[in-house]
Amino acid sequence: MTGNLYRGQAGLPFSSTLRVYEPLEAFPAEQQEALRTAGARAESRAAVENAELLASLGRITRPGGDPFPTGQTDLVRVLAVSGSAGASNVAARKAEEIGDGEVLPATLLYCPSQLVLRAGLAANALMEGIHGPLAQLLIPEEQRDRHQERIDQVKAREGIGRVHTRASTWGIPFSWFCLFQESDPTDVVESGGRIVTVRIRATIGAALGRVRHAVAHLALAAPDLDMLEDLTQLTEWLELFHSESVVELDYGAVADKVYPDDSPMDVRLGIECLAEGDMTGAAAAYRRLASRWIPIRQLARAS
Repeated sequence: MTGNLYRGQAGLPFSSTLRVYEPLEAFPAEQQEALRTAGARAESRAAVENAELLASLGRITRPGGDPFPTGQTDLVRVLAVSGSAGASNVAARKAEEIGDGEVLPATLLYCPSQLVLRAGLAANALMEGIHGPLAQLLIPEEQRDRHQERIDQVKAREGIGRVHTRASTWGIPFSWFCLFQESDPTDVVESGGRIVTVRIRATIGAALGRVRHAVAHLALAAPDLDMLEDLTQLTEWLELFHSESVVELDYGAVADKVYPDDSPMDVRLGIECLAEGDMTGAAAAYRRLASRWIPIRQLARAS
């Protein structure tokens, strides 16, 4: 049942995520043992995705109407890398032979789900948005106060730290594509003739270099573009993490609609054209992006 649920996700909004995986030493000492245990279990990504999806569906049908996670079963995604960081997850789990038979073991990087913190941030954003009055009816103040206590407990135990995951529904923000190039390690996960997801990875050093390059170009060529603010915030977020981290874009189920996807190249070409004053080239790149992603975003309003 769980496998079918993850593979299909029928009727659920398309959800994509941007994750940062850090080495063990980047985490507080009291959190490292739990991460080390998760690494030893080394559950498959499909199992982690299934568990997280089932837990989220369980919360919205929980008696009492409290939709917030308790944090008791917070999950951890583990990425094994060897050689160049960001290597294929499958290939990286095999030790890499170097020299005259010496074995270089894989290094484990960790991305905790941090559902308690992320749920609190999402609820605050909902309350402050245009649907705030409706959200207050759906999530009573008593439940929000109870969840704030959970957030305070997490912060007291682990520190404020960094939120390792960003999520987007009904499409991927164009700014995220600035972090990646088509030559980056990519996993295409398929099942039953469909693409379940696509995951593309880059070292955090490469990702930061690319996004800073884009910011520099847009600051000169198109300072009023909304994307410039998005890229600036993205840069500030990535700068919080360990220098040996890996950034991963997980397309989720939307991959079956758009992959093979040239969006990283189209975003890069569009920014380069703007920097060179080539408005025709920039417009062509945007048209390619729009034709690919606007139909996906329109699904959010479909009945």
